[in-house]
Amino acid sequence: MAKQAGKGVEEFRPYVTRSIPVGANIVCADNSGAKILEIINVPRHKTRASRLSAAAVGDFCQVVVKKGPAELRKQVYGAVIIRQKYAVRRLNGTRVCFEDNAAVLITPEGETKGTDIKGPVAAEASEKWPRVANLASMVV
Repeated sequence: MAKQAGKGVEEFRPYVTRSIPVGANIVCADNSGAKILEIINVPRHKTRASRLSAAAVGDFCQVVVKKGPAELRKQVYGAVIIRQKYAVRRLNGTRVCFEDNAAVLITPEGETKGTDIKGPVAAEASEKWPRVANLASMVV
């Protein structure tokens, strides 16, 4: 799927099935202290009437910390999805799926809240978010 990236330059972005709907509880894969996150909104995502908007690998979403320290809970944070259980089809025909749905917390400036990412990160997320790619120990 090609997307216009301004001034006649086309950016190629492969289609990834959005498989993590609003309301889903996902794992927090960084060392910010949060354990479980709940997705409350997927901004810049249009959907059909009465259908829940959903996120995919590499998408930015707004989350609430459901399990973790008291100072992180009951606040809205930005997060980037780095793993999803549903298979992602790559351009070379391979399909990649992970054991869990996971995200990392992001500050409003685009920096990651933690300093380390546990587990693998999908290549689709690391291409879109260079800060996430820097912290990733393994990119799949």
